[in-house]
Amino acid sequence: MTAEATIAAPPVVTARALETARARLAATLAERAVAVGLDAVAVVPLGAADVADPQRDPYAALRPTAAVHLTAQAALIGPWGAGRGCGTCLGIRWQRLRTRSERDALEQGWTPRAIGSWPLLPEHAVDAIWTACLNTLNRSVPDRTRRVTRVDLETLRLHTVPLLPEPLCPHCGEPDQGFDELSTGLVSRAKPAPDAYRLRSPGSYQLPADALANPVCGVLGAATWLDVTSPTTAPVAGTVFMRGYAGLTDVTWSGQANSFEDSRRLAFLEGLERYAGTHRRVPGPSVIAAFDDLDDALDPRTCGEYAPETYAADSMTSPFDPKRPIPWVPGYSLRTGRRVHVPARLVYYSAGVQADNFVFECSNGCATGSVLEEAILFGLLELIERDAFLLGWYGGAELTEIDPASCPSPALAAMIDRAGLRGYDVHVFDNRIDLAIPVVTAVAVRRDGGPGTLAFAASAGFDPRTAVEGAVSEILTYIPHLPRQVAERPQELAAMAGDFDLVRRLPDHAALYGLPEMARHARRYLGRSDRGGTGIRSYDEVYAQWSRRRPDTGDLLDDVLLCRDEIAAAGHDVIVVDQTTPEQRRLGLRTVCTLAPGLLPIDFGWGRQRALRMDRLRTALRRGGLRDSDLADHEVHRVPHPFP
Repeated sequence: MTAEATIAAPPVVTARALETARARLAATLAERAVAVGLDAVAVVPLGAADVADPQRDPYAALRPTAAVHLTAQAALIGPWGAGRGCGTCLGIRWQRLRTRSERDALEQGWTPRAIGSWPLLPEHAVDAIWTACLNTLNRSVPDRTRRVTRVDLETLRLHTVPLLPEPLCPHCGEPDQGFDELSTGLVSRAKPAPDAYRLRSPGSYQLPADALANPVCGVLGAATWLDVTSPTTAPVAGTVFMRGYAGLTDVTWSGQANSFEDSRRLAFLEGLERYAGTHRRVPGPSVIAAFDDLDDALDPRTCGEYAPETYAADSMTSPFDPKRPIPWVPGYSLRTGRRVHVPARLVYYSAGVQADNFVFECSNGCATGSVLEEAILFGLLELIERDAFLLGWYGGAELTEIDPASCPSPALAAMIDRAGLRGYDVHVFDNRIDLAIPVVTAVAVRRDGGPGTLAFAASAGFDPRTAVEGAVSEILTYIPHLPRQVAERPQELAAMAGDFDLVRRLPDHAALYGLPEMARHARRYLGRSDRGGTGIRSYDEVYAQWSRRRPDTGDLLDDVLLCRDEIAAAGHDVIVVDQTTPEQRRLGLRTVCTLAPGLLPIDFGWGRQRALRMDRLRTALRRGGLRDSDLADHEVHRVPHPFP
């Protein structure tokens, strides 16, 4: 135990009841410490000020070394044990798990007011806190993981959880290493097999589940939950509030595999990827400058802009101004081998300032792998997948339908049978436009034409079989819930079908195509044989040429370079920004954001469709040999996309 630091003057706090309880607890614990010859225990409050902002936290100087953190419901003892992670780390992580109203009160400068005298600290509660201190603070543990013990003030239940150091903590943050590694160049990576593209399986990562999800200081949220009623997969999910453009957003992360154990691993990996992509998790400021003042900056206008009427009508957006200072982060061009300053707004999709509100980006091109090359490969595959999907949808392309029975995959047959048990037929399409890498779009069609009519998904991969399986597996995660989603908002969705301007959020796009009347806008995806077309082609026939071209060197770097060269040949740069957080780095994970300015970006909300204004939408089908001429404006399929 350590002595409590001297505070020159009583701190100014707005939660008077909590401060009164803190002072009384600190005095009582000090008396007990003196009685047994120990140093006093430092006690600080949690829930009275924004601990992430030292300027607004009256206990900022004391918090890192404090041993007891008093909340309205509990006393948190620690952090204790060896390793890194301080009281400020605990405070920041605890605050992120609070309710929307609590976080807004703390982080938006509101004044919290107590109803009555809380927390109550009867003698038996103080006894429990003191005993917990005696049994934890000087305790040695076999590993270097810091821990926190929660004493519930109502039940006296004790719950001990691990604490990971917070990367934005001013005392425990680590410097950014990402760009330095990128700038040394990519390296060869031997693959487990020529047709393997993941160097490690999800089960090989030693994920600290208890530190990632716990109600005290979980990195990704308070808990995970599973859906035992799902008839198609074994879903596991979690959620946490993350502050974004429009306030706190409920960010859900999930895994959808055939066992709950596998799904939980995938959920944590997705959660860590979103944790890395929503905000920059390294200390220190970004470069703040105007585009006109940088000689190595990516012009965000090459990534697409909204229509002028969107900027005029949407108060949350304004056109890009090259003379206005905005935040930039370091990126690396795989085409030129040079550093590129990238607008932070295009990289971290829940962060931004008023000056850079020219676009609302999503997780497009963000991916995680065991090494940079693996993460980059899957980030580029996602860019290619979404670009191809939008080209097919808005470009009105007649895609080649693949006979799923001809695909050499027992797993695919089982998935299609599961969809059939839910009353859906599955159609699979080769969605390549002008890039050679396989992209597959899968569509589930409800046989009776009822609510939940259509569900779409897409996947890209060097192994076409894996791409087919990935697209079909994804639609299986949607079809159990789609009829209910339509039933919950029939009037709202019906209004959207009559006025596309009402399609404003990500969930609107997929839910809209649960309406039977929207099927007429997706006739090209309802099965070529059903429309009297030329029939369905076999898997081997569709991918024969790709099978001869695809690299078989056993080097993952060759796969990355093929993606780069395909995109570059279409006239676009390939840029990588390392988003890896310190938590991921310690686990052997890397996360990147990949950008290919000029490829069609996925957007949600009908008024925010950059793809409709981009040159590539007009030229790519001709370039891919699917048309003899560029697409004219009147030929664009101007209907909201159904991408989920």
